[in-house]
Amino acid sequence: MNQRTSSVKEQRLLQKAAKYMPGGSNGNMIHMDVVIERGEGSHVWDVSGNEYVDYALGSGPMFIGHAHPDVVKEVQERMTKSSTFFALVEPAIELAEEICSAMPCAENIRYASGGSEATLFAMRAARAYRGRDKIMKFEGGYHGMSDYALMSLAPSNPADFPDPVPDSAGIPKSIRDEMLIAPFNDLETTTALIDQYHDELGGVIVEAFQRVISPKPGFLKGLRDITSHYGIPLIFDEIVTGFRLSYGGAQSYYGVTPDLCSLGKIVGGGFALSAVAGKEEFMKVFDSANSSETGPMPQVGTLNGNPIATVAGLSTLRVLRETAGIYENTFAKGRRLQQGIREVLDKAEIPAQVIGHDALFDVYFTGDEIYDYRGTLKADKSKTIMLNSLLLERGIFKGETKFYVSTAHSDADIDFTLDAFNSAVGEL
Repeated sequence: MNQRTSSVKEQRLLQKAAKYMPGGSNGNMIHMDVVIERGEGSHVWDVSGNEYVDYALGSGPMFIGHAHPDVVKEVQERMTKSSTFFALVEPAIELAEEICSAMPCAENIRYASGGSEATLFAMRAARAYRGRDKIMKFEGGYHGMSDYALMSLAPSNPADFPDPVPDSAGIPKSIRDEMLIAPFNDLETTTALIDQYHDELGGVIVEAFQRVISPKPGFLKGLRDITSHYGIPLIFDEIVTGFRLSYGGAQSYYGVTPDLCSLGKIVGGGFALSAVAGKEEFMKVFDSANSSETGPMPQVGTLNGNPIATVAGLSTLRVLRETAGIYENTFAKGRRLQQGIREVLDKAEIPAQVIGHDALFDVYFTGDEIYDYRGTLKADKSKTIMLNSLLLERGIFKGETKFYVSTAHSDADIDFTLDAFNSAVGEL
């Protein structure tokens, strides 16, 4: 198996990045010694000419592969009409209709540009509707880069529930007072916390499928029941899972309908687009004509629902909607990859867990079961870092913590990946 090379051009670019960009990166901590030039289908190439099977997929949005011809064609056509107008455009309206027909909770939507914005606005909408300040999130849950979201995302020393731990410098201490932290997949503790704080809670936000950890049977339904009991808005963060676990997202896949959800990644087809979607009762806080006691909740964005991103999103969703068996075939490849990885690890007698869904999963080097964030802390992270580096050398490009499987991955890609994994584990 060929080892990757680094050209003079790539080294010069990396030197410029180190000079002009903090830490030599754009903030996304993935293979910072590689400069990617292009992608096609399930493969990407760096500026040195090395080719990789891509399981990062741009951190998830390229679910139907890079440079899909349908998306490219429609975006190119749309580009001739200008990029943005700060006004309503036809593709934004059409995409809104498609999202609302697909997502069980979606009766209205409001666009933004990134996942961090969408989850921030979803939390704000819940607080505006409920007239309460506190938000409950789950330890280890990722909801973007807002001050609220960066509470107990990845604490090395977790606090007692429900106390939050800030994950970043620069967050005001006052934010801690507005966030409550609960353990994912622990319905008993979560219910007790909601019972205790229900009169202060503006909303509860959760990744129905948290990072790569599946919900235990009954957890999401129990969460829906207790929030409904107290009239607390329930938010599903579907930035990752929307249109990935099923066309109707995690809420359709698990059969539990939230009041609000955040969407991103796939819905923008690789362009900057996100959205808050939800039942009209909760979404009316966005209406500038809202005359309720709290008044309207302004949400202005220069690129909200811009025509390029919404055309790319519409085209992407059309491929997913109209291609027979696309989800089943993609999930089958993901299952084969997971099973092959398990067999390699078992043969090498390396204690590890391969956890997640057929569409996204990862390897944790621990012999213990993982069902929440604290379970992931038992894993040997140094082995994960080394494995990712060894895989890169063998032509596999993946994120720090996930294998994303696309509709474009082929059986040959899976075979190549398993050969690379077997070789990497041998060295590991």
